[in-house]
Amino acid sequence: MKRIVVVSLALVACASLSTARAAPPTVTPSPGYDARLQEQRAAQRRHVEPALKPAPKRRGKKAPAH
Repeated sequence: MKRIVVVSLALVACASLSTARAAPPTVTPSPGYDARLQEQRAAQRRHVEPALKPAPKRRGKKAPAH
């Protein structure tokens, strides 16, 4: 009787380790969605990053008056 219990527990343990792991459709890669996502991220980066402006010109030292 103990052997049957041990064997059945071993089978249950093996079965639980080898269960199928299916991914929902939202997890599987979609080329169209990935392309749209990359475009959206690129647009956000362009919108967030301010355009670089040239630094204002600095005045030189004043020449002595004499």
